[in-house]
Amino acid sequence: MTTIRLVQGDITRQSADAIVNAANSSLLGGGGVDGAIHRRGGPAILADCRRLRAARYGKGLPVGRAVATTAGDLDARWVIHTVGPVYQGPGSDPALLASCYRESLRVADELGARTVAFPAISTGVFRWPMADAARVAVETVRAAKTDVEVVTFVLFDEPAYGAFAARVGAEGS
Repeated sequence: MTTIRLVQGDITRQSADAIVNAANSSLLGGGGVDGAIHRRGGPAILADCRRLRAARYGKGLPVGRAVATTAGDLDARWVIHTVGPVYQGPGSDPALLASCYRESLRVADELGARTVAFPAISTGVFRWPMADAARVAVETVRAAKTDVEVVTFVLFDEPAYGAFAARVGAEGS
């Protein structure tokens, strides 16, 4: 069974086998978590992303999918890039958000990663409500058939940490 941990802080400062990037579909960097990972991880991540674009993802990485690159200068072996869905308002389907977590864990298993750090995917500029994002993330990780031993949700601020803590407490850790 996968252990879930919560940390409030900067995901680029975490030590893990794999750090998950809430990427934009271009894989070429952006704002928020994506920009921070590219900045701190250095040019090796962008170089790997460019190779992926040239070889397999010419039109970009589809929403809900995941792919790995080097972690560059981060304290990790890999970065797993996943593209979250944009929240479209009440009635938005959380299946694509859940797919981000499932696919990231699938890629982690393929790599042999045992520790994975996730941000709160789609909760920044993609506007997914934090409480619902926490529900989807925790339920999906709990239900996943994975060899990953520890998933750490790295939450940027107190409200995000609180939403995930409430969900982990409701689910039991």
